[in-house]
Amino acid sequence: MIGALAERWPVIVVALASVTVCAVAGGLMTEIGPWYEGMNFPRLRPPNWLFGPAWTVIFLLIAASGVVAWGAADAERRTLIAVLFAINGVLNILWSPLFFKLRRPDWALYELGPFWLSIVALVFVLFGIRPLAGWLILPYLVWVTFAGWLNWRVVVLNRPFATRSFGVASAAGKSSSNGRVSR
Repeated sequence: MIGALAERWPVIVVALASVTVCAVAGGLMTEIGPWYEGMNFPRLRPPNWLFGPAWTVIFLLIAASGVVAWGAADAERRTLIAVLFAINGVLNILWSPLFFKLRRPDWALYELGPFWLSIVALVFVLFGIRPLAGWLILPYLVWVTFAGWLNWRVVVLNRPFATRSFGVASAAGKSSSNGRVSR
């Protein structure tokens, strides 16, 4: 076991560094403030504190999945793995500035389509290389599917975004206890 880890340490370091870059970049683009809190959310929205731990677990599973697949792949499939993870990483990072910095959940929802498909591609490719790698990345697909539903509900409950300000809660349809409509 220790010998196998010693041989894989460069791959483990690269995998952990890659997911760390994605996590930090996405985190830096995420601003939870009056604009965000002034929106209407669906009842099934998890509390804000849960997103950090959930993404930490997801990113660790993504890294583990990549390490497992890399160890089982030949040179051609390693190239495919690297390309799919790179595309997915860019799409993962892109979602946060669309939603939070530009304050356009509608644009983030459009971006979510290719982002989600990049995860589906990873699941299929990784299952084909080594099933364990596919199982390890499957929670990522489930989480982003749920996040996509949340994104869609935010769009439905709050549009249009091009002309709407969320900094001040409107009186109509707002709960006085938390400023959110739960539908």
